[in-house]
Amino acid sequence: MYTKLTISELLDEFRQDERMKQNIIHWHTVEPRQAQTVPFPTTMDPRICETLSKRGISSLYTHQETSFRHVSEGKNIVAVTPTASGKSMCYHLPVLQKLSEDSQARALYLFPTKALAQDQKSELHELITEMGMSIKSETYDGDTPANIRTMVRQAGNIVITNPDMLHSAILPHHTKWVSFFEHLKFVVIDELHTYRGVFGSHVANVIRRLKRICAYYGSNPQFICTSATIANPKELAEALTEEKMELVNNNGAPTGKKHFIFYNPPVVNHQLNIRRSATLEARDITEKFLTNGIQTILFARSRVRVEILLKYLQELIKKKLGPKTIQGYRGGYLPSQRREIEKGLRRGDIMGVVSTNALELGVDIGQLQACVITGYPGSVASTWQQAGRAGRRQGESVVVMVGSSTPLDQYVIQHPEYFFDRSPESARINPDNLIILVDHIKCAAYELPFKEGEHFGQAEIVEILEFLTEEQVLHYAKGKWFWMNQSFPAHNISLRSASQENVVIIDITERGNERVIGEMDRFSSMTLLHEEAIYLHQGTQFQVEKLDYEEKKAYVREVAVDYYTDANLAVQLKVLEEDQTLTQPQTEVAYGEVTVNAMATIFKKIKFETHENIGSGPIHLPEEELHTNAAWISFAESVLDTLGKEEVERGLVGLAHVLQHVAPLFVMCDPADLHVIPQRKAIHSGQPTIFLYDRYPGGIGLSEQVYKEMPTILSQAERLISSCPCGDGCPSCVGAVEDDSKELALSLLRIAQGGSMYVS
Repeated sequence: MYTKLTISELLDEFRQDERMKQNIIHWHTVEPRQAQTVPFPTTMDPRICETLSKRGISSLYTHQETSFRHVSEGKNIVAVTPTASGKSMCYHLPVLQKLSEDSQARALYLFPTKALAQDQKSELHELITEMGMSIKSETYDGDTPANIRTMVRQAGNIVITNPDMLHSAILPHHTKWVSFFEHLKFVVIDELHTYRGVFGSHVANVIRRLKRICAYYGSNPQFICTSATIANPKELAEALTEEKMELVNNNGAPTGKKHFIFYNPPVVNHQLNIRRSATLEARDITEKFLTNGIQTILFARSRVRVEILLKYLQELIKKKLGPKTIQGYRGGYLPSQRREIEKGLRRGDIMGVVSTNALELGVDIGQLQACVITGYPGSVASTWQQAGRAGRRQGESVVVMVGSSTPLDQYVIQHPEYFFDRSPESARINPDNLIILVDHIKCAAYELPFKEGEHFGQAEIVEILEFLTEEQVLHYAKGKWFWMNQSFPAHNISLRSASQENVVIIDITERGNERVIGEMDRFSSMTLLHEEAIYLHQGTQFQVEKLDYEEKKAYVREVAVDYYTDANLAVQLKVLEEDQTLTQPQTEVAYGEVTVNAMATIFKKIKFETHENIGSGPIHLPEEELHTNAAWISFAESVLDTLGKEEVERGLVGLAHVLQHVAPLFVMCDPADLHVIPQRKAIHSGQPTIFLYDRYPGGIGLSEQVYKEMPTILSQAERLISSCPCGDGCPSCVGAVEDDSKELALSLLRIAQGGSMYVS
């Protein structure tokens, strides 16, 4: 009978296995760390101290005590410590202390997802019950029954919700929450690092609306924020709340021993430097953990990858463990399905979970011992978040990051010092993005009329109010602007995207039993939900029978095929306005407004396992237009004369391929948020140009950051291409496998940095 190995024995096997040894590029061990504690504060209510003592807690971690002290002094704080370090006590303790002194006090807890809110509710209820205090705490979200909603509005001391609910169901109906807003003492914002980009820019405006309503009812709440490690937590918290913050980062929590393995799949074609698929390697490593009874989480970069890996693993371990012991977890699943998976992981019924970054957040999924990451997640912060899901309670744990053939992955895998020695990235928001700001001014005007001279946070809004008056959305009378529309605006505004439209996915496999199985943003649906696309959900394949683009509905039917689909997007880009320019002898770097026209053209059918192309077909969808911001680098005509027109075109394509992977490193975004397009002859200048644009209406500040960081981005791109062992170019650097592709991209890079051309 097969003997299961412990995690230590399996790691020893990894060290001795010849094939594994060759592919392990770096093995980093984080040694265990002792707890750093301090006694309970003398001002803390004896009931709280007693409850903690009964749980075997006789002191606080240093960061918990510092948070308690700062909040007691009336300061706003942002506490930054790693995953599973007892961050929730940084807000539970001061809030419970306040409620022990003032039974009328109220607190609002904001979590980015419903799952986290449910988690915290359980923990809080246990604490309150053990303390024997009459404190009412309840979640307020789409699943809360009507009778409980009334109780929460009138008597809830602690209301636990998410920004979407605050935006669409609480603030617009503030007149039902008078007592709550009058006595609101604290606003808790957990998982602060998730509020970046579009989502963060929206939430900053929701906070402006919240503060405006609090001021109307005479309250001025303190903000308590907690975050995983990012480079600028204080700056982000201050941008989000427009309040001065105290940073708490003296982490006192203990940690268990953790192994971090950088694993590079073997090269299968030495001439072209092509490696075995990271997806298949990650599957094989995960199978080793699962068959030894080691509870494992496997992260994949996209929804499609999650479903492909899930399908592979369910096939592999069906006979050994049973198919239900491994599950998928990603956005687009229905909430009830996600709750069941979380419970199964905590109970240990589910041995493995394949997830997108949806499980980066602090949802309690129990103690996992192993974490396999398929491809570099795109940021140092995100990688540490995913790695933090293993070894949450002091035992030994392992994280294996499997590199793909992309330039970014190869760079990180082969330069482990970049990852281990570098501080995580900064998170950026742009609350004054015009599209987002106008949406929230409409919501705010519906909630309370604007007075003359009133600001909206730090934003100047007179021109916007006048514009909305001309559009007959607002009515101006006696020094105030009033909402004059019948409908209420928050209902049509999604915080998760700058455009408001999601496509609903409907399973029509069983006639008369149609059901909604997920949703997707409209821009992604062009390439993932076109007719004949294979949509994967929980390891099951569905073919898209019809995409009703006008009604925003995709109808899918279950199928069993041995391929998945991938689509091409044709993109045209025009410059509308240059805002900033930096001119150099042979190049110009600029930043400004652009308009992008995108059209899905053809799709390919790609076979499982071999990943070969087995067919293609056209896509008939209308063109989408996007008005956004971009940074770009243009090359002078003289470069064309020196290198040749066709050569410059090849060089641009290779360089764009590298920049698509390198630029997101420096702006802390998902590579999908920032698109890169090369143009041999740019429409606005006629010059060879590479554009890097925000993939959101109005832009969210990513390309502006690219403009500022351009010298660093270009030098890292050069380093990446130069260090690639291939001859003329390969998927791990410039993407193309053509004579001189690598040399041409390097020549353009040297010119872009003010140097002379590359000569091999």
